[in-house]
Amino acid sequence: MLHLALRMAAHRITALLAVACAVLGGAALTTSTGVLAESGLRSQLPPGRLGGADVVVAADQEFHPSGDLPIALPERATVPARLVDRLAALPGVTAAVGDIGFPAALLDGRGRPVPVAQDPATAGHGWSSTRLLAGARVEGRAPSGAKTVAVDVAAGLAVGDRVRVVANGRPAAAYRVSALVDAPGAEGGVWFADGTAAALARRDTGGEGPRGGTVDLVGLRAADGAGERVADAVREEVAGTGLRVTTGADRGEAVAPGVGSARSLLILLAGSLGGIVLLITGFVVAGALGVTIAGQRRDLALMRAVGATPRQIRRLAAAQSTVVAALALVPGVAVGYLLAGRFRELLADRDVLPSELPLTVSPLPALATLLLVAAAVQLSARCAAWRTSRMPATEAVAESRSEPRTPSRARTTAGLLLILGACALSVVPLLSRTVLGASVTSVAGIVAAIGLAMSGPALVRSAGEAAVRRLRPGVAAPTWLALSNVRAYALRLSGVVSPLAMGVVFVLTYTLTQTTVLAATSDDTRTGTLAQYELTAPALGGLPDGTLPAVRDVPGVRAAAPAGTTTVVWEYDELGEPAAESASAMILAPDARGVVDLGVTDGGLDRLTGATVAVSAEAARTRDAGIGKRVRLVLGDGARVDARVVAVYDRGLGFGPVVLSRELAAGHTTTGLGQRALVRTDGTRAAGRALAALAADRPGLAVASTAPDATGADAPPEVWVNLAVVVVLLGYLLLSIANKLVAATAQRRAEIAALRLVGTTPRQVRAMMRREAAVIAAAALVSGLLLSAVPLALLGQGFLGHPWPAGPAWLLPAVAGAVALTSYLTIELPTRHALRTPPADALRTG
Repeated sequence: MLHLALRMAAHRITALLAVACAVLGGAALTTSTGVLAESGLRSQLPPGRLGGADVVVAADQEFHPSGDLPIALPERATVPARLVDRLAALPGVTAAVGDIGFPAALLDGRGRPVPVAQDPATAGHGWSSTRLLAGARVEGRAPSGAKTVAVDVAAGLAVGDRVRVVANGRPAAAYRVSALVDAPGAEGGVWFADGTAAALARRDTGGEGPRGGTVDLVGLRAADGAGERVADAVREEVAGTGLRVTTGADRGEAVAPGVGSARSLLILLAGSLGGIVLLITGFVVAGALGVTIAGQRRDLALMRAVGATPRQIRRLAAAQSTVVAALALVPGVAVGYLLAGRFRELLADRDVLPSELPLTVSPLPALATLLLVAAAVQLSARCAAWRTSRMPATEAVAESRSEPRTPSRARTTAGLLLILGACALSVVPLLSRTVLGASVTSVAGIVAAIGLAMSGPALVRSAGEAAVRRLRPGVAAPTWLALSNVRAYALRLSGVVSPLAMGVVFVLTYTLTQTTVLAATSDDTRTGTLAQYELTAPALGGLPDGTLPAVRDVPGVRAAAPAGTTTVVWEYDELGEPAAESASAMILAPDARGVVDLGVTDGGLDRLTGATVAVSAEAARTRDAGIGKRVRLVLGDGARVDARVVAVYDRGLGFGPVVLSRELAAGHTTTGLGQRALVRTDGTRAAGRALAALAADRPGLAVASTAPDATGADAPPEVWVNLAVVVVLLGYLLLSIANKLVAATAQRRAEIAALRLVGTTPRQVRAMMRREAAVIAAAALVSGLLLSAVPLALLGQGFLGHPWPAGPAWLLPAVAGAVALTSYLTIELPTRHALRTPPADALRTG
């Protein structure tokens, strides 16, 4: 059977190349998606400044919902400081260090923060934390007293120099450099005496801060060969406390809690891409195999006539397809690994992922790809050969040069039902004005395109018959031939129209969904932001103390209020089952109503004090969280709170589903400092200049306009990631469609030769094929636009208030041009090649 399959494949190289390209591209996309998913599950950051610790004890930075993947918590959770002494007493422990991190930044001679590689929000540490560094080289002596510090050797300072330091929002103060530290992970660090660090971070026992008497983590150094024994003893000591004990490569998780969010994003991204990639890959591979098997119907029918069983026919079709797929899978998998690396670089460049987070490379994605693609090829090949294998031998031979007279009624009905189902799915954006609701639009478009592929033959045949009936008697011969081919070979024509239409639907729905959501979000944010300016201090790790009073004293300032962002997990009941969803949450004070307008419809932001929240109208409706109701939240550091709803607002798309009061979030963010101040002025230039002067006089303070960037540069990084995905998938679609069209045209050599033998000139043949190309392009564009119209109209109505989406005006002409060019080139070039073959030779080999 394999030998026969290879011999048959050798005579259909052009058609099988389309299968090979489809498999190669599908394998590459599937592998890259698998690499991203595995990296989200298994990738680890390097241990960095914890490289010298054998065992690290830290709080669990994940929320574990029942029956679902963990949700990362990006705010640093703390550990009781008293645990340090308990762990230090364990056998085999040579050093126990309670590490704390807090905002700290060095100022240069001009009063500007010195740029550092480390996040300034956690650059400050106690001197004992240097014992957790791997291979630290120290020049000088440990800091002692309140006015000495040690700094990273890369700061360009010398022992004995004087330097000004802004620590945890306090005014800049002068310190003497007592030591220089050189070690991996020490970049940008500032080390104080342990007592001074605890006081600056408000972590000292009995301190006033909400995190008094705590540390960020506990690092342990063990005696030689005692690491595993110490780790086991520590696990027994902290059992039942919810703390995590990590060793080896897992230590990197404790360095930066935010890495868990990055890994979760990879899992979500791979999950959302996986469905689209598998749908498109299966569709393209099935279409390419359909064209290939259709070109072999005569061979398969003759084999049936000489005694081959239906099962043997299907096995033969599957065998030759599997051989071709096997040849394409290996380079496809290799390309997939390279593509995943490029995609990680894109995510890192857009600050979606930490640049230090590596991809996890293992054979698992390759194995999964081999199984999925091989199964798709086997199933598609057997389905494509099903009709021919089941027909009586004489009927199969008779039909080998034509198509079935009537398309399958069951197939047509199933396709129309899918199109109707897609229309029903399109209603979701009207009911849910959320990113999740909008994502249904692209899914509805793909489902409708699959429905078109199934019902296409019947629709094309009906359209062809209607067009032929309306032809005038004097119509040109090429036009009559082209339309007759449309009617007689509806299955063949729909096989090339459907993937082109899917390309149109995919590009329009996927791209315009992103741009429409972005436009709706920007509209919410622009309309709801009353402040013209925002003040930040990213180089200091947060706004220094006293910034807001100083801003309010600036002439022309009408209102100023702090604002921040954190992450919460909202626990609620859905259909009687517990559910949890992670979301970004704003942190506002009661005076925020002077700088933001959330579109409050019930209650008021002036009540946002204590354990209270404001929620979006969408969340209030779907989660029974109206005014006065209590909601269960898990804050960014894992703390569970019960909060009362005091306001409901409309602009949830721009400001998120929930807003926390400052008191509720206090003590539950990594730094505790304000992230930004929103400022509303009288609108005069003098007020803007006064704010700029204030920022220039204060180290590290930056002022910027809140107006959105018209160029789109401030678009969320997820938008650029999604558009990059569109480009990659579109490239795969166009390449596969082009190969399929070339293969379908090349298989018509015998038809072209027969036309030439009865007197048709090469010029007339080319004219006929060009008209067919025009019919294909027009049919793909019209059907693609019709299938996209309903989902996009409902998306625009739900998100923008009018029945059309937001997006670039050049998108539709570009799509139309790409479809027309693809149709023309992939039919014109194979036709010219076929015309160079003598008709008799073409009939003999066709």
